[in-house]
Amino acid sequence: QVQLVESGGGLVQAGGSLRLSCAQSGRTFSSSAMKWFRQAPGKEREFVASIIWSGGSAVYAESVKGRFTISRDNAKNTVYLQMNNLKPEDTAVYYCALGVPGSPYYWGQGTQVTVSS
Repeated sequence: QVQLVESGGGLVQAGGSLRLSCAQSGRTFSSSAMKWFRQAPGKEREFVASIIWSGGSAVYAESVKGRFTISRDNAKNTVYLQMNNLKPEDTAVYYCALGVPGSPYYWGQGTQVTVSS
């Protein structure tokens, strides 16, 4: 079993920063990637960023490139999403998800990010 626990969300003014964390516990997989998604009210869940646990470059949605940075701490089994220069359109519930080849995503419970203008 896999557990993912997000933290770090909150309310911030436009132009501000937040850092989200996603701690993974339970079973681990050698070929897996941690991803961040977000879902704004009335919109579909969308991909934000991903990183592979074993190494390799990160991937970002165009809307967050240059502002968000995904990183990992393998010793802590934790992935971070540093979000800078936040915009009101970044307001959403942010979810981390563990992607394992051949399996559905494991999801965290989500953390709310609200950016005021």
